[in-house]
Order: sequence, then structure tokens, then C-alpha cells
Amino acid sequence: FSISTYHKIWTNAQKDLDVQLQTEREQFLQPEKDREKVFKMLASSYIKYMQIFRNLEKAHDHLVHQQKRAVIRQVLEGVIGRILEMKKEMVALENSEFHYIDNILEDLKLLPEDIEIPIPRYFIKENLEVLQQREKVLDEILFNAGLQTQKPVKAMTFEEAIKMIQVAERARQGRRRAIFMKQIYLEEKTKRQTKLQVEAGPNPDDAATCIQKVWRGYIQHKKTEKMREEEMIFLGMSLPPHLKARRSSQMHAKQVNALQGEVQEKNEEVFIKDKLRETEGLDIKETLEDQIDQCFIECRHIIGRFPDYPTEEAGGSAALFSQKTPEQVAAELAAKREMALQKQSQKGEKEKGKEKPKEKKTQKTGKKEEDEGWKMAPSNFLSIMEEGSSQYKAVWQNRDEGWDFLQDHDPELIKEEKREEVEEEIRVQVDQLMQQKLENLRLAVDGEKSGKPKKGRKSEKVITASCKNSGNLMMSLVCRTIDSLYKELVEEGVLIKAKTVNLADYVGEYSYLGTTLRQVDIEPMPSLADVRQLIALYGILPLGSQTVHEKAPLVKALLLAGPTGVGKKMLVHAICTETGANLFNLSASNIAGKYPGQNGLQMMLHMVLKVAKQLQPSVVWIGDTEKTFYKAVPKAEEQMNPKRLEKILPKFLKALKAQDRVLLVGTTSRPFDANLKPFCKVYQKIILIPRPDYASRFVLWKHVILQNGGVITNLLDISCLAKVSDGFTQGHIVQVVQAVLSELRLLQMTRKPLRTAEFMTSLARQDPVYKEEEETFK
Repeated sequence: FSISTYHKIWTNAQKDLDVQLQTEREQFLQPEKDREKVFKMLASSYIKYMQIFRNLEKAHDHLVHQQKRAVIRQVLEGVIGRILEMKKEMVALENSEFHYIDNILEDLKLLPEDIEIPIPRYFIKENLEVLQQREKVLDEILFNAGLQTQKPVKAMTFEEAIKMIQVAERARQGRRRAIFMKQIYLEEKTKRQTKLQVEAGPNPDDAATCIQKVWRGYIQHKKTEKMREEEMIFLGMSLPPHLKARRSSQMHAKQVNALQGEVQEKNEEVFIKDKLRETEGLDIKETLEDQIDQCFIECRHIIGRFPDYPTEEAGGSAALFSQKTPEQVAAELAAKREMALQKQSQKGEKEKGKEKPKEKKTQKTGKKEEDEGWKMAPSNFLSIMEEGSSQYKAVWQNRDEGWDFLQDHDPELIKEEKREEVEEEIRVQVDQLMQQKLENLRLAVDGEKSGKPKKGRKSEKVITASCKNSGNLMMSLVCRTIDSLYKELVEEGVLIKAKTVNLADYVGEYSYLGTTLRQVDIEPMPSLADVRQLIALYGILPLGSQTVHEKAPLVKALLLAGPTGVGKKMLVHAICTETGANLFNLSASNIAGKYPGQNGLQMMLHMVLKVAKQLQPSVVWIGDTEKTFYKAVPKAEEQMNPKRLEKILPKFLKALKAQDRVLLVGTTSRPFDANLKPFCKVYQKIILIPRPDYASRFVLWKHVILQNGGVITNLLDISCLAKVSDGFTQGHIVQVVQAVLSELRLLQMTRKPLRTAEFMTSLARQDPVYKEEEETFK
């Protein structure tokens, strides 16, 4: 599509957002007692925000203009955060992570694909160089440590080797003989034709026909090229000839190197900044000095003495006169004193109030909530969306961009941004001069001297001395670099390489009967599409964006529970792939025998936490996490000591703050073996992953067969396979397909198409997940 198409998508998304914000102000202000009505309002808003999210992500990914992308990015992150807030309200209302809104989708005439969560591509694109460098370092460490996994080389017997050489040699001889016979045939044919032409003589008609054919082909080729060029100019996808001649060098440079555009833009930013410093720098400096001088004189006239010059940490001269008069500054100081007195009095009242019983308060609040009904919680993202929307209206909505054909950046907007940076740089220089001038004024007028406090570095000396002399392991970690900690964790097998798997590879269909089953008081099993959506909401979106993670409802730990083979590990690797996160493996089987003792365990977790925070986003994975919370450890696993992390995991989670993009993910196929109280205390969100239903199995069979090189014909009944494989997981289906589609079978595909019976035999060897086992997960 052309750039104008994505501009329209952006414009429509902004209009839809304005309508949604207005609707939200009208609907969510008043309390509502009807829970069904509340859920319908929330679900409708959730769906509309999801559509806006999809359109904004599409526009952000395809537009090249850097300033436009920055505006879209701000609104996009606001919409993502608002979706997560809506999800939190829906979960609190229904006490369930899974919601069935097929009836609302039907009313809005939408498909389930319209609310599929897209993964923003800028999560990876913006950090691509860093991620590639990190992957290179990881591969190098693994290779040097001898941990790089390679496919085992199958040994060949002497007879098999001779047979392979014979087959290859006979095939080579056959090909050479065929080429030789073809050459002989062509030579004989050419001789016969030349002999006939010599006997008959040249034919003028044949010569004329040949010339006409070549000439007409050439003329038609030129006409087609001209028509194509006119069409591209009409569609706005190519430059007109008069503009093409002017900008041909720039276009050629872009074709040669795609990254050169970014370099050119950075160079232009530097050029604009230098030009501003030359042309406006002197005026800005004089204006700042005059303003600070005036502030000194007015403050001395009102207060009776010159003010103290603010430090660099406080903002320098910007804090001295942030568009305020000296009277306002004096009033602010008086107000601060009054606030301090009020806080002291409030502390005394709170201490008295603590003596009152808390039960009465909870009863009163509970009654108030029941009387008032449901009310939407305050949002951290509405202001972000409103600010982005107002910025779009003020700058981009009616902006004339007919002159900017390339649509890469706007010099005037860059100039406005860089002017602020130049002012800040000059302000630092002015602060140093004016601070000296203030001291001279005090000395000349008031006869005062300003004593500068001596800055000591005692704490730094203490730390360096303790690093050198201390034998404490925890203290030594403070002095070590992130690179050395990273290398040690990789060598110990704690930090592992994530497999490249996208969330879209987790194939599954949407459940269309959720609402119908709930109407007859039957709780439906969640579909694989619902699972995929929850992984995106709780795992990928917060980890991918710093703004979203800091302000959205915080999820520190996630548990994936389900039978063996439903794709729990695959989803963990998908989270890492989509966000570029590091993967730490703290499974009981992986850390057994590593870092022994309580001190060793604390040191390991401290290393993991330090590296995970420094190189965020990061995922800490605990496989078979029920072993960490065993009710009673089996005798066979006592030596492994699987409960090492039980008491320290809550402390680990407590150390994670909103600004730390670190997620703890546990996977389990036997959650009922764990002690539920500490188990549920650690894992904030629990996602049940069921075996696939008929619709998901139908899609999965087709996807896996095609992925492994198979061809689907009328002889292969996918519907029958989906029906027969009821109770089998995705892992079983993948194993069956890989067993059937061997290298030999793929070579026979053209003359021997796949049949349904071939998969039945292999499927019968697998053990299904019975309904009774699945019911235990509910």
C-alpha cells in the first residue's frame, strides 16, 4: 500500500479514539449496579480499543516519518495500557481470566480475527542491533564452554558408503550420457536445416516476418513501460519526471542502503542544532542573563537579600524563575511551611485513629460499595491518550505536506525540539557565570561570602576498599561487571538460549459456543485462541514497552498449567522471541548441584536479578514448578532438593519493582502435587492450557502437515483426523506427523499422495489425555 493509505488508517484510528474517549467519559462516570450491563460496557470498550490498537500498530509499522511515528507510539502505548486496565476490570468482575464475548462480536458484526492481539514490531526493531550483538556473545560463550548443542552425526557403515557412491556415480554417468546424446541430436538437426535452406534459397517473407516480430515487440515493450510509469505517478507511488531529476541522487542513495536514511536524519539533526547554536545562541544567552539579573534585583528588593542560587540537581536557574514572580516564590515558601505544620498535626491524629478497630471500617466500606455499585477505577493512560490526541490535532491533522514527497522527517519540528536542547546547554553555561556574579554582588553589596561545602568521596573509598579486601561472596558481586556475571550464568546453564518461536506459531481456533454454554450454566473450557491472547496481554505487551510496564497493572509472576504436550514451553520461548528477552532457567532439575548451600542459592538469585534488571526485558522460567512447592518430596528426588527456591521466591518477587521488566513464568503439568497456599501466593496469574478442541485440531493438522512438507489432497480427510484425535495434545499431533513424513515418504509424495490411514497407525501408539485428567485442572 502507499503512504497515503497508512495516513488514512492513522486518521481513522484517531477519530475512533476520540469517539471512544468521549463514550468512556459518559458511561464510566456514573456508578452501575447491574453487573451484566457493566460487563457488556467493558467488553465493548475492550473490543473497540483492540481495533484502534491494530490500526495504530499497522500505521506505526509502515510509516517512515520519524515525528509521526513518535506521536503514534505515544498513543499506541496509551491504548495498550488502557486495554490491560480494561482486562483487569473484566477479570475482577467475572472472577475469571477467560471471557466469552462471541455474542458482542456478533452484534458488532466482527470476526474473532478482528480482536486478535498484534505484537508491535518495534519491540524488536528498535533494539535489533543490541539483540543481535547479545546473541552473538551468547553463541560465543556457549561454543567456548562446549555447551553449544549440535545435531548428532549418524555413523555410516562401509557397505552403505559404497552403495551411496555407486548410486551417485551411476546417476552422474547417466546425466552425462543424456547431455552427450542431446548434443548429437541438435547438431544433426542443425545440419539438416542448413542443408534445406541452401537448397531452397533465402525467403524474403520469412526475413520480413522476423524483423516485424522484433520491432513490434520492442515498440510494445516501450508503450507498456510508459503506461506503467504513468500509472505509478497517478497512484502516488513514483516521482513525476521533473521531481525525479531533482531528487534522483537521494532516491539512489536510499536504494543502495536502507540504513543511510537514518544516518542522514541524524546528520541533519546535528546540522540543525549547530545552526541554531550559531544563529540564536547569543540571543538566548543574553536573554537568560537579563532574566536572572532581574530576578536577583527583585528578590533583594522584596526579601531584603539576594537569593541562594539553586544547585544543578535542583535545576539551576530554571528552578529560580520558572515563570514566577518573587511574590509567588515567597507565597510558595509560606505555603510549604503551613503544609509541614499540617502534616505534623495529621500524624498525631493518625496515631489516635490507629487505636480504633479496623472491622468497622471494612464493614462501612463494603456497604458503601454495595449501595453505590460498580465504578471504573482511575486510569494511568487516559491522560497519555488525550495528550497524544491533542498533539495530533494541533500538529498533524490539518498540516499541509504536499511539499514533503519523501515523508521521512520535518525540519521545522526538529528545529523546535533542538531549540529546547540548545537552551538547556546554554543555561548550564550561564548558570556558572551567574553563580560567580551572584557571589561578587553579595560581597560588594552585603559584604557576605558564600562558603562552598567540601565534597567527600568517603562512601566510594569504603566500597572500593571492601571490594578489594572482603572475602564475602555477596559483596564481591557488587564489584563484578555485568559481562562477567552474564558469562558465569551462561556457563553454569542458568541463562539459556531461547528458541525462535513466534506467538502466531501457537495455532488454535476461537471458541464460538462460550456464551451459549454459560447461558445453560455450563462453564466452557478455554480455547487455544484465548490462551494466546492472555500470553500476549500478561507476558508480551508489558515486557515489550517500558511505559506500559511501569503504569499498567503489574504482573510479576505467571503460571502456565496444563497436560503434557499442550505447548507450555513453546509459549515461554514465544514470550522471549517476541520481546527479545533473556531466558533464565531456574527449574529444580537444572539448578540441582549448582551453587550449593543457602549462601550459594542467595548469590545465584542475586546474580540472576542483577543481570535480568540490567539487560531487561528478561524471563525467569521454572519448569515443573510444582516440585518447588511439593507437599512431600518423593524419595527418588530427595537428592535433587527440589524445594530450594520455595522460601526465597517471595523475596525475589518483592525485589522486582514496576520499572523492572522481569517476568517469572512457571510451567506445570501436575499443579495438584503442590502445596496450594504458597504456590498460589507466588503465582499472581494462573492460565489453564487445555487440550485442543475439534476446531483447533482441524487447523492444527493442516498447519503441521504443510509445515513438515506434506501435501493435502482429497485422499487425506483432515476432518476425520481431527475427530479421531480427540483427547490428544498438540505435541502428540506433531510427533505423529513427523513420524509419518520421513525423508523417504516426502520423496514419494508426487506419485503416492498422503492418506488418512497412514496417520491412524502412528496416532494409536500415543497415550491420550483422558477427560478425568483434564477435569483435575479445573
